[in-house]
Amino acid sequence: MNRRVIIIGAGMGGLASALRLARHGFRVSVIEARPRAGGLASGFEKDGFAFDAGPYILLDRNGLEWAFNELGLDLESNVALRKIEDVYEVSSESASVHFHSDLDETARGFERQWKGSGKRYKNFVESGLIVYERLRPLLHVSHPGLLDLIRAGALTSAPFLLRSLKSVLDRTGLPQSVIDALSIWTHIAGQRASEAPSVMAMVPALIHKVGAYYPVNGIGSIPAALIKAAEAAGVEFRYGCKTKSIRCPRGRVTGVETEDEEFIAADAVVSNHNGVGTYLELTDATPARACERLKKLPLQSPGVIAYLAVKGRIRPPYLRFNLPANELCRLLVAPSVLAPETERDGWWPARLIAPMRFAEAESGESRQHEYLSRILEENWWRESIEDHRVIRTRTAAEWGKEFTLYRDSMNTVMTARLMLRGRLAHRSPYARGLYLAGSSTHPGQWVSFAAISGILAADCLREDYE
Repeated sequence: MNRRVIIIGAGMGGLASALRLARHGFRVSVIEARPRAGGLASGFEKDGFAFDAGPYILLDRNGLEWAFNELGLDLESNVALRKIEDVYEVSSESASVHFHSDLDETARGFERQWKGSGKRYKNFVESGLIVYERLRPLLHVSHPGLLDLIRAGALTSAPFLLRSLKSVLDRTGLPQSVIDALSIWTHIAGQRASEAPSVMAMVPALIHKVGAYYPVNGIGSIPAALIKAAEAAGVEFRYGCKTKSIRCPRGRVTGVETEDEEFIAADAVVSNHNGVGTYLELTDATPARACERLKKLPLQSPGVIAYLAVKGRIRPPYLRFNLPANELCRLLVAPSVLAPETERDGWWPARLIAPMRFAEAESGESRQHEYLSRILEENWWRESIEDHRVIRTRTAAEWGKEFTLYRDSMNTVMTARLMLRGRLAHRSPYARGLYLAGSSTHPGQWVSFAAISGILAADCLREDYE
């Protein structure tokens, strides 16, 4: 065989594709613009503290186990995980809603605040778990359709898929404060629950039934395991090498050109560069009509982030959301509640994340800095904190520059309409030999979904070239 494949980007999707293809006999080279692999799942150290660099905060353990198994790896042998018992809290002007890993404990807390809501919540979680088990096989299918739904025995879940997250939650009979807290995962993407897909209603089922987990050595330990395995499988990595274009004369991939004007020939290319940017910035094979459709897709700003050292251990839970009236949420991520070994002379690492609406983020980097300064001045996140130091910050523009994001956007927004129509296909319909990996091709934005997308893209390539 000895086919040559170029992977653009060493994020989770690119790493999974590279390892999958190398183990099936392809000659694989990964071209990464940054000086290290891992993408948004990578980490960094500064002033003696280790931080997750990107926005990832929770793991889908089932999906991650599936991806590692498909790559010939055992998850537990490669990534040490801790279960999160005190998971998250959402505080607003009207109430504070607390979620524990234990379903009964969570339901009891709701019952104390809103009589009758404990049983309703448990019923909601149990029904969500049933739907999740029916639909889970579709997470491992490239561009699933009606036939895949039938094969999985999940046709009865079709009406659920046609609804929005708001529609699902409104039928639970739960108090509005609980519904707002259950919607926080789409809120942090700057999206309204009325636009979000129904599958986001299954997150509580995963938290309570499968469990919420965090890697002992940070999110970056996950791509680190894939890098080690990929290098052992013969994958070549080229760092500090930015792709200028994917050459597709007459609609067929012949290789990539770097910004150093070097042409690297290849039989096929897997792009782990952002999906929309791949089509609009890296290749001229995209038809004009498709370009116009892609330009109209709603985009998600990564917002702003402050990496902190705090004195006085942060109180649980691991995730503390604040939901001000008529504004997007804010989030304090405190791995120290899970990992006491992260303490340094009474100081602990934490991240303060604040999403921005895309239109607001586009108003300029100075506006982004002002927004972050305002978030840092707020008092809600300082409870039990004696002092703090800002170790580093990132604005939306800095995210975009460092991680080569299209229009400083981390992703297209996962709307209900886009999920039903299908995200960007793993196999490009515009150029033979071009494949896409990454969260723009998969209905989810967790680390596991990015890895799954890389495997599915690699399998599409294998079908065409083996």
